[in-house]
Amino acid sequence: MYIILLGAPGAGKGTQADNLSSELNLPHIASGDLFREALRKETELGLLAKSYMERGELVPDEVTIKMILHRIEMPDCASGCLFDGFPRTLAQAEALDKGLADKGKSIDKVIYIKVSDEELLKRLGGRWLCRNCQTPYHLITAPPKVPGKCDKCGGELYQREDDKEETVKERLRVFLAQTIPIVDYYRGQSKLIEVNGNQGIQEVAKEIMLLLKAK
Repeated sequence: MYIILLGAPGAGKGTQADNLSSELNLPHIASGDLFREALRKETELGLLAKSYMERGELVPDEVTIKMILHRIEMPDCASGCLFDGFPRTLAQAEALDKGLADKGKSIDKVIYIKVSDEELLKRLGGRWLCRNCQTPYHLITAPPKVPGKCDKCGGELYQREDDKEETVKERLRVFLAQTIPIVDYYRGQSKLIEVNGNQGIQEVAKEIMLLLKAK
């Protein structure tokens, strides 16, 4: 099976991707990891991507697609794989479909972990880090024993710019603007599975497996 996992920042997509990869015995392909590996190994595509990044430009979709298609040609992807963090735009989704079709393959299912804006703000906005040892905390799910202080080293806790409410709202706005067209695209192909991401980790994992089996 070739599966795509979609979800906003804070939806728990990475956790569910790891679980699903293990349950279905499918390689977990994260676009960010592919870029880092290609840059580290200085492959032809990696160096091409680097040339754009050094100029402060976005890496063109065609380069990203080539990197993805090159990865799924490897033996471990012969029976399928799980895409995480890709596609990010409708253009990438269309290009991925074309690239797979050229190889006689296609996406089987697209899982969209849908979480309410209120829940996403709560999850992302509550994250704090220790300045000294970088231990993470969450004001709701994993608060420190003493407010503002790290349990391990007593260091000051701080909130990254990325986790502040206004920044989180902007990240979510951008995600939704890019992702809704992708969701509609795969819904139109009858490949979309929507999962209630407001639940706990185990409940979301169970729902994903039940829906996949039902389909």
